[in-house]
Amino acid sequence: MSDDVLSIIPTDPQWQPDRPAAERTAALAADLAPGQDDGIEVEIDVTWHEALTPVDCGANLERIGCPHCDASIDIEWYADLLETHCDDGFATLAVTVPCCGAATSLDALDYAWPCGFARFEIAIWNPERDWFDDDELATLGDTLGHPVKQIRAHI
Repeated sequence: MSDDVLSIIPTDPQWQPDRPAAERTAALAADLAPGQDDGIEVEIDVTWHEALTPVDCGANLERIGCPHCDASIDIEWYADLLETHCDDGFATLAVTVPCCGAATSLDALDYAWPCGFARFEIAIWNPERDWFDDDELATLGDTLGHPVKQIRAHI
């Protein structure tokens, strides 16, 4: 069985909220992403990560582009990088891209389906919606105390 996960992460990968702000934002996310028609509530995980952790789009990832030369970056290169850091996260997002050898940041790559990195995440499992609109994202960010972005994964 597959799952869809709609995650909310801060736009600054290092930023983390305090617990009350996180709890208020998770409650708001639950209100904005109601459960299934049969009354089953969505599952929401709120996580503070010790290190920078990938929040990727899973099977939704179609392409990764280089911000320097606009070439396609092999998705396997990215997958290998994530696997290398799956247990301990990333100390830095600095990377040298394989296409042109430019130094950049993993969060600056052009992902076809959003991906990100964070030390804080609100993950909504199997929401009955695809995305939050811009106004809802702004409200979630205001409630959290920091601007946010969203990642939709299919796993």
